[in-house]
Amino acid sequence: MEKRIPSVKVRIADVVNGKFFSGSREKMLPGYVITPFGKKIARANVVATVTENFLSEDKKYCVVTADDGTGAIKVKAFGEDTKLLLEVKAGDLVMFVGKVKEYKGETYISCEVAKMVEADYESLRKLEILNDLIEQKKVVDEIKKLVGKMNEEEMKEYVATKFYIDGESLKVIVGEVKSKKVDYKPAVLDLILKLDKGSGVEIKRLLESNIPEHEVEGALNELLANGDLFEPKPGVLKKI
Repeated sequence: MEKRIPSVKVRIADVVNGKFFSGSREKMLPGYVITPFGKKIARANVVATVTENFLSEDKKYCVVTADDGTGAIKVKAFGEDTKLLLEVKAGDLVMFVGKVKEYKGETYISCEVAKMVEADYESLRKLEILNDLIEQKKVVDEIKKLVGKMNEEEMKEYVATKFYIDGESLKVIVGEVKSKKVDYKPAVLDLILKLDKGSGVEIKRLLESNIPEHEVEGALNELLANGDLFEPKPGVLKKI
């Protein structure tokens, strides 16, 4: 019996913005995405709101669009598996689990599980992923310091030994480090100072701002990792 690959709880943005690798049918290796943080994902576990759904006339193909606030992705089902998505409709909050695949340059999830969840579950998931991203960001920050100080082979050996990251993932991380991005940390920090009435600010209030949700989460990762923020209690942030 084929051993099932564990699913990874992840933001949609990290899947769609990651680099897809097709794997190998001959070697029975599945396709996977390497996220900007260097994490490999062959099976994704996302919690998102359904915005669109489509079922073919012969009912052998069903696709829904899922959006978790960081990005949107299509979740597809074929043949007998379409039954997994038949009850899913626009507006539903759903946990989707499935293999990460690509078709004509578009990454999608091949549905294996579609389960309705409550808003509280979504909030807990976001906090869980945020904590995981903080740890991933610490690793990326260390790797960032090595760029220009070590040659490619030295870096490969170092990160493989210290972080258990292979050369494929390292290339994705270094490529992300070298790309230029807008720094949202000052804006997020300023927002926290404005909203904080003394006891801190709930993360969900920051995610409701006009700053893109994935940019808020990215900025919070860095601010927490750098020691600029702390959590006086779960789900609440305060400036040091």
